[in-house]
Amino acid sequence: MPGYYHNAVPRPRNRRRLAGPPGPHHEETSAGGLVVDIAGAARAALIARYDRDGRLRWSLPKGHIEGAETIEEAAVREVEEETGIRGRIVARLGSIDYWFSASHARHAPPSRDRRVHKTVHHHLLLATGGVLSDTDPEVAEVAWVPLAEVAGRLAHADERRLVAHVPEILVAVT
Repeated sequence: MPGYYHNAVPRPRNRRRLAGPPGPHHEETSAGGLVVDIAGAARAALIARYDRDGRLRWSLPKGHIEGAETIEEAAVREVEEETGIRGRIVARLGSIDYWFSASHARHAPPSRDRRVHKTVHHHLLLATGGVLSDTDPEVAEVAWVPLAEVAGRLAHADERRLVAHVPEILVAVT
């Protein structure tokens, strides 16, 4: 796929966000993206998970890189695992990074939390097959959403920024 990175949408960088909290931390890398079906009215598959407060939050499918997978291989696998839809990458949407605390044990005191810096690489995929499915135990719901409504459905501003240019990218790659 030579040259598909030229469509990358740069993410505004925030010095505090890049630096994170001081001290030791763990680095994690994930991959995923937006899978779009352009047969007929363009639509995209989104997933929903419950947050800590029990609210349903819509997002792009994503997950950890396994073994010797490339970022692209992980993105394709994760999108299919979480939505049931197979796809092929046509463009890189960009990366998001953030910090969070994760307990080593479920009810560990705060002193046992570990700080994690996570980077998620997102891609634009064209649907090539499969059936929309929420069989992944980490996914509460999955839905086809009209492309024009995707940004409004996403819970995270960083993901909304990444998908803002998808219509223009699709014109360029299809």
